[in-house]
Amino acid sequence: MTFEMYLLLIGVPLLFGLWAQFQVSTAFNKYKEISAASGITGAEAARRILADAGIDDVEVVPIDGMLGDHYDPSHKRLCLSTDVYQGESIAAVGIAAHECGHALQHQKNYGPLNLRMQIVPATQFASQILPFVIIGGFFFHMTGLLTLGIACYAVLMAFQLITLPVEFDASARAKVILRQLGIIRPGDEQIGVNSVLNAAALTYVAAFVAALGNLIYLALARRDSR
Repeated sequence: MTFEMYLLLIGVPLLFGLWAQFQVSTAFNKYKEISAASGITGAEAARRILADAGIDDVEVVPIDGMLGDHYDPSHKRLCLSTDVYQGESIAAVGIAAHECGHALQHQKNYGPLNLRMQIVPATQFASQILPFVIIGGFFFHMTGLLTLGIACYAVLMAFQLITLPVEFDASARAKVILRQLGIIRPGDEQIGVNSVLNAAALTYVAAFVAALGNLIYLALARRDSR
């Protein structure tokens, strides 16, 4: 396999992923310094959105770390990082609303979210064994392990592919709900929320591209090993 092919399948997706992360950090750092006119925190925005949707069994809790915000459907828990949970910024309410979008998906039995939940165990297993599979396949030239690696990346790629509509839909719901409840104002505040959530969406696209690139690379490596 040529070095150019390696750069195309591995290097380009890696650079795309780094660029996407930079866009997220840049947008978040910019808009976390700008307060929303509503003056409420991300946690308060989340609770208001959930209450408006009639969801009373989802707990909103703070977690450590930056941008580790997520919705845990198994425990019905909305986990918000400190800056989002306590922040009164445009970025904070935007991200909190996005995570609420997942709770709304869960409430409405949104198909792609249900499918993603079903393949989480397989995805976790594939992620855990993948490093050992790759090392064994490349360093010991074990074709069988390369085949297993391809299967692992196929699972990861499927997960990332399903994640795309889940995340895009959650962001679309967030943008609408924030306006409807008056948490953000049309104009500059709406632009800020859009910037943060659109940048975050790029990271999911980058993850899918990376998984696809690795899958193709391993398939070509297995072909060459034969």
